[in-house]
Amino acid sequence: MPLGNVSNVDKLVHAFFHFILTTLCFLFLKNEVKDSKSLKPVVFAFLFSLLFGIAIEIVQGLFTATRQSDVFDVLANISGALLSIILITLFRMFRKTT
Repeated sequence: MPLGNVSNVDKLVHAFFHFILTTLCFLFLKNEVKDSKSLKPVVFAFLFSLLFGIAIEIVQGLFTATRQSDVFDVLANISGALLSIILITLFRMFRKTT
C-alpha cells in the first residue's frame, strides 16, 4: 500500500536499520560497562537510536529539497529500536535462568 510515492517497505527498512543500530550499540556498550547487570547499555542504546532517528528526520525536513520529514519514519525507527531492546532483555533474562 503506497504512502505518497513510497511504499510501506520504506518503514520496514527504517525499523530494520534501527534494530541493527540499537543492537550494535548495545553490544559495544555492554563491553565498556563493568557491571554485567547494569541497564545503562540498554537504555543508552535505545536513547541513541531514538535521538539519532529524530535528528535525521528533522535534518531531512530542514536542509534537503528532495526529502521530507515523516512522523511515520520516526515511529518505524522506534519500533525497530524497541524490538531490539525487547529481544536483548529476553535474552538476558533467559541467560540468567539457565
